[in-house]
Amino acid sequence: MTALITSNFCLQHEMQDGHPERPERLSALMAHLDHCGLLQDLDVLEPQEATNAHLSLVHKNTYLTQLNEISPQIGLVNLNPDMAIGPNSLKSARLSVGAALQGVEMVLSNKEKRAFCAVRPPGHHAEESTAMGFCFYNGIAIAAKQALQHSAIQRIAILDFDVHHGNGTVEAFLDMPEVLVCSSFQYPHYPYRMQEVIRPNIINTPLPAMTTGLDFRKNIEASWGPALESHQPDLFLVSAGFDAHRDDPLGNLLLDESDFAWMTDYIVDFANRFSMGRIVSVLEGGYDLNALSRSVESHLIQLEKN
Repeated sequence: MTALITSNFCLQHEMQDGHPERPERLSALMAHLDHCGLLQDLDVLEPQEATNAHLSLVHKNTYLTQLNEISPQIGLVNLNPDMAIGPNSLKSARLSVGAALQGVEMVLSNKEKRAFCAVRPPGHHAEESTAMGFCFYNGIAIAAKQALQHSAIQRIAILDFDVHHGNGTVEAFLDMPEVLVCSSFQYPHYPYRMQEVIRPNIINTPLPAMTTGLDFRKNIEASWGPALESHQPDLFLVSAGFDAHRDDPLGNLLLDESDFAWMTDYIVDFANRFSMGRIVSVLEGGYDLNALSRSVESHLIQLEKN
């Protein structure tokens, strides 16, 4: 069975009116999973908040202190043109990181083979001292660094198929060859940084606007396949962004649910070969509510059946 790790408290993180990273992303997703009958097939769990010790695996203490000091008691404080912080934002972000950590703990202790973290805010843009792209803490990077402390884990793959490049994750592992980071993304497109890094363990897969599902699949196979064959990860972590969907308002790629099902099956095949099937997937982007819900359903069906 696949664990679904989520918290209703993540609904309490709010941005400015009309912001695409809104609570309805999570509430609509969970309602859809319930309606389609998938929720009853999953082991639904509540995460614990990540601690400062966890957060400092990736983020500088000065940055963590700064966020705590800025966090308001009421109202919103703008951090940058793209995002704001409210009274419940940091707890929601710590729960999001905590979900990723719990997923890793569960698969490494053989309590579950797979886990999907249905949480918000996302995390893959957060750099060691910078909140950006709707992200405060980089949960996938923190989970990877925590997993490397486990005696059974020598090599990790982080696979990111969000429409936006996972700049924060790339930054975290620039000089850690034991972590392979593969990121597909629309190019040129936000965040306009870390997209041209050259490292043996960093596989950037830029895709032009209007890339079709077929071309997406060909690019993934050509760029990720050889790297995964060589790296042979002990654990697969997934930054599961669904904003490369053709209906998403924040991107211009032309994927649909079948492409995300294919992507998941592709990851599962490698995980079954190299890591005893162990996969922890964390929700990143996806801003059209219907497209997001259907895409996550496809993702979870493939995680469950393989």
